[in-house]
Amino acid sequence: MNIPLLDLKEQNDALRPEIESALGRVLDTNGFILGKEVAELEAELAAYCSTKYAIGCASGSDAIVLALMALDVGPGDEVITTPYSFFATVSAITRLGAVPAFVDIEDDTYNLDVAKIEAKITPRTKAIEPVHLFGQCIDMTALGTIATEYAIPIVEDAAQAIGAEDQGKRAGSMGAIGCFSFYPSKNLGGMGDGGFVTTNDDALAKKLMALRVHGSEERYYHKYVGLNSRLDGFQGAVLRVKLPHLDRWTQRRQANAARYRKAFTDRGLCEQIKIPIERDGVRHIYNQYVIAVPDGRDQLREFLTGRGIGTDIYYPVPLHLQECFAYLGYRAGDLPVAEKASRETLALPVFPEMTADQQDVVVDAVADFFGS
Repeated sequence: MNIPLLDLKEQNDALRPEIESALGRVLDTNGFILGKEVAELEAELAAYCSTKYAIGCASGSDAIVLALMALDVGPGDEVITTPYSFFATVSAITRLGAVPAFVDIEDDTYNLDVAKIEAKITPRTKAIEPVHLFGQCIDMTALGTIATEYAIPIVEDAAQAIGAEDQGKRAGSMGAIGCFSFYPSKNLGGMGDGGFVTTNDDALAKKLMALRVHGSEERYYHKYVGLNSRLDGFQGAVLRVKLPHLDRWTQRRQANAARYRKAFTDRGLCEQIKIPIERDGVRHIYNQYVIAVPDGRDQLREFLTGRGIGTDIYYPVPLHLQECFAYLGYRAGDLPVAEKASRETLALPVFPEMTADQQDVVVDAVADFFGS
């Protein structure tokens, strides 16, 4: 049995008639850039994320750049963030001439260790950019206390966390700006690139809407030097079809995660692997199901590949040790928890359409590898 890390075919095939009809609406109206479908999607997303505004843009990467631009982050400024995330989390900072100030992560959630953040704050700190990694929110209550004390805005990188919650509050609603991705592998994935930002601040929303169209509030009149970063009408139409199904898909991911937890525990495998935890008071949406393998991660991955089981490593090189960021002066050993996670973590299939039989195959293969 071949089990991919992610299989979008069943999901998209089931929605194909609705998607084709939605694409036809765009063709009928020629609303290819922004337009009615995007405007209606933005209203629906704002309601879903419990925010006043949701503003579509060209990608999750651009969402972060736009957020930092809206906060006037620029050369010489510092942005506190994580070394253990997708590249765009940090490249957005450096593209603006600012400096990422890395803080190590927690050993169990892989999110920023909030207890270590205050020591990194300097007079040049312009923003704090946490990542709600793998679908679980960072402790935003504790982080919010620090941010309020020092009057530093929070930019939530929620690219993997649409619908995730911390103490009943939705990802993207707890900071100054939230940043999301519609990359196809996300819980709410488009059919190409796309993203959006959220905010409850009227002035920031107005600025973000201008920044995504070359800094223009009125056509040909440019208040800022912005980006060409607009969500297209076809993506808006597709995502409007998918959004009503999002909670059901998330519930299936959560059920798959719970099934893994029980199976790995019942099989006595929790001594060989570390399974994901859920913090108290969170809604974990399991964009990824990531285990840690202290001994033999790469060998386990090779073994699972041989059994036809898809896996991935998020992320094999922490950002502070990436070649392009060598000028920052970080060395191996500076952020040991993130470096350990890069050596040990492995993502297993958890997509909504995954069956119990497929999960049994994965668990059996892991057990076979460890001789359990």
